[in-house]
Amino acid sequence: MNFYELAEKRFSCRKFQDRPVEEEKIEKMLRAAELAPTACNKQPQRILVLTDKDRLALVEECTRFGFGAPLNFLVCYDKEVSWHRRKDNVDHGMIDTAIAKTHMMLMATELGLGTTWVCAFDEQKARELFEVPDNYVIEGFLPTGYPAEDPGEMHFKRMKASEFSFRNSF
Repeated sequence: MNFYELAEKRFSCRKFQDRPVEEEKIEKMLRAAELAPTACNKQPQRILVLTDKDRLALVEECTRFGFGAPLNFLVCYDKEVSWHRRKDNVDHGMIDTAIAKTHMMLMATELGLGTTWVCAFDEQKARELFEVPDNYVIEGFLPTGYPAEDPGEMHFKRMKASEFSFRNSF
């Protein structure tokens, strides 16, 4: 599948089959995160892989957007490792983590899995329940699994590039 086919196939999956994701596929998703470019190659992403039913139940205490997925990733970055811009000390860990998470989502799509990007969650609850170190910034969750049903047309409506891009000036 070429890039455009992959990008067109990817959607925010909100219903999953009650079927575990194979370890081989989890490893491929993590490898995709490993390959993601990061500022100065700092690789600050820190990813907690959640497969245990009891641990997955804790996700539901942090967000209503766990969707009962059989696999979830708690995606963070280490603010002591991430690159900070010298001029103003802006931390680029969130950007690096977003790139890694995007790579994971695209790999999941290639593997026949569905994902959705979840950034609406109770940060303090997640930090407590998953014992997230103080130097880790939580970016969000990535519920993952085999899609349960056809997502419908809404997921595939796209604005044309000509509607959001400009040449040389706004």
